Amino acid sequence: MSGHWVDTWTATPQRIEPGDLPPPPYAGGGSPGGPVLADATLRQTIRVSAGGPRLRLRLSNAFGTAPLPVTRLAVARPAGGRAGVSAIEPGTSRPLTFSGHTRVVVPPGAQAVSDPVDVPLAPGSVVAVTAYLADGLPSVAVTGHPGSRTTSHLARGDQCEAVDLAGATPVDHWYLLSAAEVHADPGTYALVLLGDSLTDGRGSTTNGNDRWPDRLADLLGGAAPAIANQATGGNRVLADGLGPSALARLDRDVLARSGARWLIVFEGVNDLGVADPSPAAQKRTAADLVAGYEQIVTRAHAAGLTVYGATLTPFGGHDYDDPGGCREAARQAVNDWIRTGGRFDAVIDFDRAVRDPAEPRRLRAAFDGGDGLHLSPAGYQALAEAVPAGLFAR
Repeated sequence: MSGHWVDTWTATPQRIEPGDLPPPPYAGGGSPGGPVLADATLRQTIRVSAGGPRLRLRLSNAFGTAPLPVTRLAVARPAGGRAGVSAIEPGTSRPLTFSGHTRVVVPPGAQAVSDPVDVPLAPGSVVAVTAYLADGLPSVAVTGHPGSRTTSHLARGDQCEAVDLAGATPVDHWYLLSAAEVHADPGTYALVLLGDSLTDGRGSTTNGNDRWPDRLADLLGGAAPAIANQATGGNRVLADGLGPSALARLDRDVLARSGARWLIVFEGVNDLGVADPSPAAQKRTAADLVAGYEQIVTRAHAAGLTVYGATLTPFGGHDYDDPGGCREAARQAVNDWIRTGGRFDAVIDFDRAVRDPAEPRRLRAAFDGGDGLHLSPAGYQALAEAVPAGLFAR
């Protein structure tokens, strides 16, 4: 069969913090702090970008300290084709295997790719992924993605193929699952997004799939590349914070993506926001950010990717907005370099798309998600509309 594998959905692996672990009785007992998800069924929904006739999934134990044993895994059409539901359409469940076996054990720090399954998917389809873990994880070092903006469901016992989950507990996080790939035609490639909470979708609608990457896929329609959203809340370019920095995770989260051809870099605001709000510290951070972007471009170009830089959006009125305006001056300096430095293959001006024309250091009121930094669904729509479709010509 001609074609190749392309990431059509991704969730950046993260170490799950204590407050984001599965609730009791799905985490507790044992030592140290485990087992987690023992004798538990986990049903999650994901929305693919590009479609294709065959699907395979990736499980991640990137931050695990013990082997991850998954007893059974299945995919199905969720009830009504909707995100965040606990039920699936009867007769649509398909088991997944790993080297022909229903059970897989993922070593600490590793991932596992399933065998392909014939599940024809249209672009924008929602898929239900159900896992059953008989033994669970022996520790609380769980890999997942807390900023799912999507409701998952936990239930006791093996309900992997149940149409609905008896006694299900909802939780708004993803666990264990890191990517879905489709076998796409030879002309379909992936656009990878390297970002922070603004790309992860803080302020978007839970189960609404209205982050700017989702809206971009909708706008591009049939001309859309597959989209691999590799954003994490709180992420920084230069230093670790809530997870590894962009520079530290670039190889795993960008360069290793299946079918990747393009990269959008849209982060740096947290680097400015955590640096001391003094002229010297902000000038130094801005210069370091520029050097960090250059490293990303150099490494991505070496891997054959085309790299687009997005300007940093305003944060006037947020906690990052210091009275002396030092961080705003640094943001302007960084944006000036992104626009005029000539290192990116093209520039996407997100700042211009969402700033208030009367007060450019602030977001437009309609685009402000409420804290002066994160966007509303209307703001995320504006970001999507600011991305020129011609950047992804085949």
